[in-house]
Formats: sequence, structure tokens, C-alpha cells
Amino acid sequence: MNTILTSFLLSISIAVAICAAERPNIIVIMSDDMGISDIGCYGSEIDTPRLNKLAENGLRFTQFYNTARCCPTRASLLSGLYPHQAGVGWMMVDRGHDGYRGEINRECLTIAEALKTSGYGTYMAGKWHVTKHISPDGPKNNWPKQRGFDRFYGTIHGAGSLWDPNTLTRDNTQITPVNDPEYNPKEPWFYTDAIVDQTTRYIQEHVKSKPNDPFFCYVSFTAAHWPMHAREKTIAKYKGKYDAGYNVIRQKRFQKMKELGIIKKNTELSPQPWEWGRIKEQEWEIRCMEVYAAMVDEMDQGIGKIIDTLEGTGKMDNTLILFLQDNGGCAEAFGRSKNKSTGPRAEKPSLSPMTKDQLQTRMQPRQTRNGYPVRTGPGVMPGPADTYIGYGLGWANASNTPFREYKHWVHEGGISTPLIAHWPEGIKRKGELDHQPGHLIDIMATCVDLGKVNYPKERDGEKIKPLEGKSLNTAFKGNKIQRDALYWEHEGNRAIRKGNWKLVSKENRPWELYDMATDRTELRDLSKNKIEIVKELSKAYQEYADRANVSPIGTWRGKPRVKKN
Repeated sequence: MNTILTSFLLSISIAVAICAAERPNIIVIMSDDMGISDIGCYGSEIDTPRLNKLAENGLRFTQFYNTARCCPTRASLLSGLYPHQAGVGWMMVDRGHDGYRGEINRECLTIAEALKTSGYGTYMAGKWHVTKHISPDGPKNNWPKQRGFDRFYGTIHGAGSLWDPNTLTRDNTQITPVNDPEYNPKEPWFYTDAIVDQTTRYIQEHVKSKPNDPFFCYVSFTAAHWPMHAREKTIAKYKGKYDAGYNVIRQKRFQKMKELGIIKKNTELSPQPWEWGRIKEQEWEIRCMEVYAAMVDEMDQGIGKIIDTLEGTGKMDNTLILFLQDNGGCAEAFGRSKNKSTGPRAEKPSLSPMTKDQLQTRMQPRQTRNGYPVRTGPGVMPGPADTYIGYGLGWANASNTPFREYKHWVHEGGISTPLIAHWPEGIKRKGELDHQPGHLIDIMATCVDLGKVNYPKERDGEKIKPLEGKSLNTAFKGNKIQRDALYWEHEGNRAIRKGNWKLVSKENRPWELYDMATDRTELRDLSKNKIEIVKELSKAYQEYADRANVSPIGTWRGKPRVKKN
């Protein structure tokens, strides 16, 4: 009897081990406010050797999409739904409609909640930004630990200093960079590094404590979102690289993207908003892009450390790594207007230093921890902790090469992202490009597929919305993903893509129609010539909007405004 029981238990343990081996570890890495051409393997001059190597040994998607804004993208990524279905059609504000609650809802599962049901350890480091409750004393029901993550280190809010961010949190407790007993780096504390160091720690601890269980890591960088913060030694690498201005960088990236095959040889370059010669503050503009490049560089260095940890723990071969961005380059003029704080840094701190336990509560701090006032405006050279500046429209246009528009809009410049997929055991298409359209909604579907999750129809008696995406494992194997259409809405800007046709409009503007096969830069509007296609696609879009909590249009403003074309 003992022999039979021993044999039975052994067979179970073998089956469990085989099942664990079949399910890959999964790491989703997301950067912030970057354009499609901002990394080397998609056309950039910025030094990103770690991402480039992942691309060389993995798969790159050339027509992958986000939602044009940080928080809707995060809600869509985490839930596998369109953002309005998850409750985050706009920002972290309740507009009185289910699609615009400013809070990820309970009608969805997060990737972490789904994978936990299949035995995954779940970990997150970085930016959360899917709840309006950011106070340390407020509700935490939609914080990471309450939405499926075993461990969390990062920020609940959507933006902040990289030297001293607001809402910095370990698990469920808000902390400061200097009062955290679990993390005391040798170099000055810096958020990009902290995100990486926590991720590597989680991987190492998981492998040690649960060697037979797979893990899921969500690595959510704030680079390269404003403010432009980076270390001087990294900034120095880019001295002189941007002296020639926007148009030269755009042209170089445009040509490189063609050579790489990211865009077609006959692609046209979209218009530039203004010429470099008209810029008054050229030295300041150059510095902004030098710092931006350094932020991307430092993120790539951090990704290298995560890769080193996977190799050191023997987990690299059976780990799926996905890298993507939350929206296109950001043309917002944050911190770029002249004001009372504009000017040189004082020789000495003029304010009282912050205490060790004093939380940084503002998105834009009034002061550094050691007492320097935070400065913004033209001529204030970004990088240090006492500056808070965005890189502006001209460089955002370069980031989004060759496309039109920016973060906020759903033309290609606002929604196009790289997607690098690397998984030695599961993706044999080494260094290839995949040109079929994909969307954030596909990430959850991929995790559910590969993680062998039995996705539920309800939880605690409440219905769970079915997933909208398609598993990318189909593309990993070289096959075509079958789907009807993809949809977008943000701030009244709308779009639908079906096959090669894309119908798109800005808020309260007529529909435009483009053939993505011949005009992905959206330069030749065919809406007047293809009236039947416009009717077909606009009808399909409205059906989507009505079922997916998008309607009524204009709800994001707080005043529903219905306008039909």
C-alpha cells in the first residue's frame, strides 16, 4: 500500500513539475511617454543595446497599438479589455458613467489575478495609475496588492519626480526614498534604478522560495515621462548628438526605420510642426533631448540587469519578455512656460530640508528633500532634482517619426508602440518582424493562454467581462491572428481599424479614412472617395462604442455631448 501511495504521489509531483515547465515565466515591461522610434531596434540613435539584443533574438511587431494615454493603457493592459470596459476611459476622475469612473473596476480581472489561479507568483515594480485613491489613509481596494500582486514597490500616482516621487509605496505602505529599511542603494536613490532593483530582488526571492512555480513580473517604468530627470554621467553621453535639431534627427530615424523594415520603403514622412531655425532657446532644447535620451538609456541599462538576473537564476530560456510603451511621444508643454521659478539654481538651499519620514505628496514637488526650490521654464536645464520640465512638441514629433500627432490623439503617432517579444523556448522567429496589427488587449489573452488559466465568467457572484484580445502565441508561431477590428476612443478622438482600413477623427471633427497598406502616415484622406467604407466602419465603431461603455461621446469632459457625422 505504501509503495502504491508513494508511486501515486511521485506521479502527481512529476505532473505538477511538467505543468510548471510548460507555463513560461512572464515579464511585461512598459515604458512611459515614448514614441515608436525611440529605441535603437526601431530606428533611434539612443543607445539601447539590451533591448536591441532582445529584438535580435526575438520578434518585433511593427503595427502594435496602445490607447494614446497612460492610465487607459494601464487599465487595458492589466484587464485585457478596452479601457472604458475596465472603467478608465479617461483620467483618474469619476465622470458619472461606468466607462469613466477613474477606477479599474471589478468587472475585470487583472493579469496578476488571473495568473495567480494558475499558480504564478505575481510581482510588480513601478507606476500603477489605475485608481483615484492615492492617499496613504484612503481606500486601497484597487492598489496592486488588492488586485492580485503578491508584492509591490512603486508609485500609485501617474507622474512625479524620478529623484523623489510622490506616493512611493512598498506593498500597502507609503514611504520615502530615505526611510525604507529594505532598500538602501549605494548610489543616490533614483526611481528607474529602484524599479529594476526591486524586480531583480523579487525574481531571486521567488526562484529561491518557489523554484518549481512560474512567476509574473509587471515592470512599469516612468521613464521617459516628464520631468526630464537623469544622471549627469549618462546625459554626458549625448552631448552634441542633438545639436543639429529636430529635422535632422527625424530624417535619420526615418531612413533607419526603412532600412530595418519597421516601415515600408515607400512610406512618406509626415509634416514637421516647426523648423529648428525658428527656435530661440536652442541650447535648452538640445539639453531637453539629451536628458530624454539619457532616461531611455538608463532604462535600457536596467533592463539589462533584469536579463542578467534571469540568466543567473537559469530562468532566461523559459521566460517570455514583452516590451512596449503606453502612448506616443508627449507634446505637452509641462514646465516649459516662463514663471517666477525660472532662473538659475541658488548657491545654497533656501528652504527647510524635508524630514526622513516626510512624504512627497505633490506630483510636482515644491522643493527637493535638501531644500532647493524646484524650477521650471525656458533656460532651466533639466536633469537634476530641482528641475521639472517636459521635452516639448518638437522632440515629441521626432519620437513619433514618421507619424502624425502625439499622446492624446488616436492618429498613428499617438497609439503606435514597439512590441518586442523574447522567449527562447517558445519563439523560434529569431530577429523577425511581424507586420500584423495587435493591441494591448492581446497581452492578457496571451498570458491566459500561455499560463493555462481557466478564465472565469464571474467572481463572487459578479459577472466578469469576456476578454477582447487574441493570444499573440499565434503570431509567435508564425500564424495569422484572426480578428474583426480594433477600436480607440480618448478625449473624443476616435478610431477603428479593420484590415488595412483605418477610420479616425479628432474630437468633434469629421471622419478621415486611410489605407494603412499604402499610407500609414495618414497623409491622404480617402473619406470623400470611399463613402460606403466610411459608412460601414462608422457603424461598426458606433456599435463598439455603445457596447463598450464609450458612449455617450464627450463624457470625458463631464458633459455628454452627442455629435453624429
